[in-house]
Amino acid sequence: MSLSGVNRVLLALLGAALLAAGVVLLTASRPLAGRHEPLLTAQERRVLPWWLLLALLGVCVLLALWWLLSQLRRARLAAVLVDTGDGAFAVLRGRALEEAVAADVLAAVEGAADCRVALWRRRGAPALRLALELEPHAVPADALAALAGPVLDRARASAGLAALPTEARLHVTPRRARRVT
Repeated sequence: MSLSGVNRVLLALLGAALLAAGVVLLTASRPLAGRHEPLLTAQERRVLPWWLLLALLGVCVLLALWWLLSQLRRARLAAVLVDTGDGAFAVLRGRALEEAVAADVLAAVEGAADCRVALWRRRGAPALRLALELEPHAVPADALAALAGPVLDRARASAGLAALPTEARLHVTPRRARRVT
């Protein structure tokens, strides 16, 4: 499950718990038994296993810390494993592959103004995210064809990968109107 999926599930669970707590408090129904009654009676306080509540709170704190640390983790892939063909693997720096693909895109795509590339997923099965900014005169279909053909073929071949899933986002640079005087 991706990090955004985990975030959605955690937010949904937190929202459901808060909604249930709000309904219980507003209706003052069981387990509260009335507005002026204590939440736990003296008998219930003696019987309640406090170590269980503390363990549950400890698990909640550990899950919250795990979630916080996962938010701070870098989304970019630092290295890619390249099969050398003799049973061993070489490590290709992720930044080097990103910079090479970006330079290749700018050289191969006519009308490309800027290109940002990011590697993500796993070391053994990476994927690319491209943000390509086009000049107003560029044809998006031609840019996509140049990108999908030779550029990605060279990236796959240089990294020794059978497949390199790619997500490309094309943006057109707005052109300012010329002022006639």
